[in-house]
Amino acid sequence: MSKRSERRRRAGRRRWPAAVALPAAVCLGALASGCGGGSGPQPERDEEVYLQPATEPGPDPYTATTARALATPVPEPVVPGTGGGGAPERGHTLRTMGGATPGLYGGTQSVGSCDIERQITLLRSDRAKARSFAEEARISGKALPSFLRGLTPVVLRADTRVTSHGYRAGLGAVPARQAVLQAGTAVLVDDRGAPRVRCASGAPLSDPVAVKGGVIQKGVAWNGYRTDRVVVVKRANRPLESLVIVDVAEDSWIDRRTGTDGEQDRRPEVLPPVTPDDIYAYPAATGQESRTEAESPDGPAGSGTGDSGTSDTGSPDADAELPDAELDPLDGTEPDGGDLLIEEEPLPEAEDSLDAYGGDDGYAESAGFPS
Repeated sequence: MSKRSERRRRAGRRRWPAAVALPAAVCLGALASGCGGGSGPQPERDEEVYLQPATEPGPDPYTATTARALATPVPEPVVPGTGGGGAPERGHTLRTMGGATPGLYGGTQSVGSCDIERQITLLRSDRAKARSFAEEARISGKALPSFLRGLTPVVLRADTRVTSHGYRAGLGAVPARQAVLQAGTAVLVDDRGAPRVRCASGAPLSDPVAVKGGVIQKGVAWNGYRTDRVVVVKRANRPLESLVIVDVAEDSWIDRRTGTDGEQDRRPEVLPPVTPDDIYAYPAATGQESRTEAESPDGPAGSGTGDSGTSDTGSPDADAELPDAELDPLDGTEPDGGDLLIEEEPLPEAEDSLDAYGGDDGYAESAGFPS
């Protein structure tokens, strides 16, 4: 064998370890970075949930407000310095309430909380917005007017979790956000009792998506806001002919046919088994006047600590006890029955319980929302 052949044979032997070592280094690097197989389950990603006060348009509205000011109650004022900016929260327990639950929504007798025709006009004036709205609502563009006219205007009586959609000029639809809408928010609901449009922003709404990781709250909270009292609306199993809502001006019951603007409002033929305040105290009718468009949404002025558990600074008093009226049947207490006193006419028969309306006592959000 020549000296040149011997040098080539030895060089080949030296190359083999280097060639084998390179894939090994790549594999080790992947394992070190947690990218390779066998690295174990990765922690769930933290996600943001936006707190949305009732009268504010919020980020990326579709249209100007179409909420009727005289048909919506004064919302609780926001509390500066609260809400977002903290560490991710885990272990949230949320509750569902069926879309047919009496008292889940409120309203004013014979007056819708939203101007649906104005909503249609505002969307029609901008084809790009109308097209985007229809896509988020999962309807055709031609069906937009009939879709909106088929919804029912009401007011939320509980802080409610939803998926909110937005629109930005020049960009179109922005990524959907998980949001909590404040009690007192004017919304349009479908015939299963689910919120579909937020009237203060003209934004389409859809069912919420559970956050499996930590919840990062963004925005500013309001008086009385508590994460354990946020509600997820569970769609009714069948289309509803009407919704039994609370008259926020008279503290009585209204039977509102779905797809109407309140012009067919009447008393329910069968009363719910509880009084309106046994379900949710807000919006309260006592001592509360409807807001006009010229009035400020900041809430009533005053000082001292009252029944609401609010201190002189307007911040919630952690030591104050909630009044009995703020309890609801889902917190494990037995609501008091009681007749509604209606003059001149006999009372309708009352249902026996709320069990038939499809609510749940509570569940961990990390487990996912029940269907």
